[in-house]
Amino acid sequence: MSTRAVTAMPLEPTPSTLAGHTWCEDLISINDLGPSGVTAVLELAALMKSRPTAFRGALGGKQIVMFFEKPSLRTRLTFEAGIASLGGHAFFVDQTGSRIDARESLSDIAHNLERWVDGVVLRTFAHSTVTGMAQHASIPVINALSDLEHPCQALADYLTLQENFGDLGNVKLAYVGDGNNVAHSLILAAACAGSTIRVATPQGYEPNAEILKQAKKIGATTGANIQLLNDPVKAVSGVDAIYTDVWASMGQESEAAQRKQVFGGFQVNDKLFAQTAPHAIFMHCLPAHRGEEVAAETIDSSRSVVFDQAENRLHVQKAIMLMLLGGIATDSSQIRNGASTSSRTSKKPRRVHA
Repeated sequence: MSTRAVTAMPLEPTPSTLAGHTWCEDLISINDLGPSGVTAVLELAALMKSRPTAFRGALGGKQIVMFFEKPSLRTRLTFEAGIASLGGHAFFVDQTGSRIDARESLSDIAHNLERWVDGVVLRTFAHSTVTGMAQHASIPVINALSDLEHPCQALADYLTLQENFGDLGNVKLAYVGDGNNVAHSLILAAACAGSTIRVATPQGYEPNAEILKQAKKIGATTGANIQLLNDPVKAVSGVDAIYTDVWASMGQESEAAQRKQVFGGFQVNDKLFAQTAPHAIFMHCLPAHRGEEVAAETIDSSRSVVFDQAENRLHVQKAIMLMLLGGIATDSSQIRNGASTSSRTSKKPRRVHA
């Protein structure tokens, strides 16, 4: 268990970032938030983490449905526990046996859901499933993981970085491994936060070019520094945090043996960790494969914050649901200057059935 001192964060959000932010209709990508949206989520999540009793009942009467095509521990339980702690309810639909749209069209499913519940959480293989649901449904849709992005995870990761180091504009993060969905959302989050991120992958396993283009466009306005490398030693030199993920994601099991050979030189271990700043931390979205992408002595050391990241999934997702579903703090007197915790006042326009 880590005994690292945590940087104290302000407990109150500011009106400029919460009440003043024009909130997105769905959370499909970090790109939906932009810099002000990422700031708003992190500030509200920090507030909700420090004052959970102020938000009991904030989503009373609200209901979400969760369709998961992939197995889950952290994502499912943090969404279910999160909305329950806010007074709402979650319904889980296990889609691991078949794709969501295998029995009927995504459009028909969306038009049903919008009449029954207040929001949809999707954990899918194809990113098009998430974008398609958002296109057809008049209620908020949250991407809880797709093959392109994992926005909830990246937001929890940047909350963890903020807790440890304060100003995200000064944070240097190295991501070592596959340029996958987690890497994509981390790159976009770094761009929005004005951070430095170095992504080291083997040749041919670099992040999506369009994601990089979007991130660099955002970074040009925030001062973010986004670097793509093929040398993990250069990537981690002097950084505040090293992040890695599994070499073969769900759906890539047939490539596992080949990827193990390709990524052999990208393991995060104590030797690689020695190149970082003395205060550096280790991060992983979990589940982890000890002995592959990370050595056991690294992930199980006092410098590891993987369980802090997992905890922060809960707080970030509570903030996302509160802002998307239009909730309000139960005890608004605890929110400085009366700053609203939601700027969402209406649903998306109801779609016209084709």
